[in-house]
Amino acid sequence: MPPLTHLILYCRAGFENECAAEIADVAAAMGVFGFCKAKPDSGYVQFVPHEPQQARALSGIPVDRLVFARQAVCVSEFLTQLPVHDRLQALLPAIERMGQRYADLRLETADTNDAKALNTFCRKFAGPLRHALEKKSIAVSNHADPAEAPNLHLFFLSSSAVHIGWSDPASASPWVMGIPRLKFPSGAPSRSTLKLEEAFFCFFSEAQRTAKLRAGMSAVDLGAAPGGWTWQLVKRGMHVTAVDNGPMDATLMASGLVEHLRVDGFRYRPAKTVDWLVCDIVEQPARIAALVGRWLAQNDCRNAIFNLKLPMKKRYEAVQQCGDIIQATLTGSAMAERPRFKQLYHDREEVTGYLSV
Repeated sequence: MPPLTHLILYCRAGFENECAAEIADVAAAMGVFGFCKAKPDSGYVQFVPHEPQQARALSGIPVDRLVFARQAVCVSEFLTQLPVHDRLQALLPAIERMGQRYADLRLETADTNDAKALNTFCRKFAGPLRHALEKKSIAVSNHADPAEAPNLHLFFLSSSAVHIGWSDPASASPWVMGIPRLKFPSGAPSRSTLKLEEAFFCFFSEAQRTAKLRAGMSAVDLGAAPGGWTWQLVKRGMHVTAVDNGPMDATLMASGLVEHLRVDGFRYRPAKTVDWLVCDIVEQPARIAALVGRWLAQNDCRNAIFNLKLPMKKRYEAVQQCGDIIQATLTGSAMAERPRFKQLYHDREEVTGYLSV
């Protein structure tokens, strides 16, 4: 694989400190120590190992197991002052020095308002760069076997400054910039529906989605109104108990697959085990974690997806605390694994969790 000098992690703007703290902990657990550069509201973090020879281990970190990072790119070179009239002249030798053929080419920027102006440049520059790489016999094909080659990333800070690196498709996000392109479905009662849809794509492979999200399954949606998350379940043919004191969407109720109960979501329990619990209640994260833990420990559900509304400070610590609460609640039960958490693109000041037993 190509050489590595540092790691670039894409994240939501405003969550650079959380992303930096997490990658430092994960790297340290692997015996790799270094320092982070995290500029507020930049939308990315740079992790630099103290010992370059130890950096190789970082390439195998599964990005779907990181909470705050959308994508992790192993960087070989950082180029500045690219000549405006001939950027290819500076870029091609650097890419060649990496000594690798690639499965895909990704020109990316941070997901910030300031960086959006670069999107047009990236779209226009991608064609000439791809053509130049082909002439140099550096294959870049969207149809290549992901197991055979890494992805080539050019992460532009400006039109004249770029981090050049790569990612292993086995551990990287499959989406450009780590962002799934989901379209708001017509008929959905609220935009929150995209959070649950993205969670399904984030936490499960296609085969797992087929197995876990089947028509005829039963589900409970706590904090359901007006029905954005319930809509995703009904779309898949599930029978849903929607628990919320607020009103549900009339069209959704007309499906015949929804029972609406105006009761307290923290007190409600199903008469028998359901396949799914989903929860988007606005409440203290520790209280939501305890609730989800009880549902799983008491065999009220087999799978749970839930949102944690994070505090303004110590957000990384809050996620860790919630994982500890759930794990402690499930001590002695048939827990499959520690909860998985992810700050999704469609999340804001929150993270989404998943666990099954």
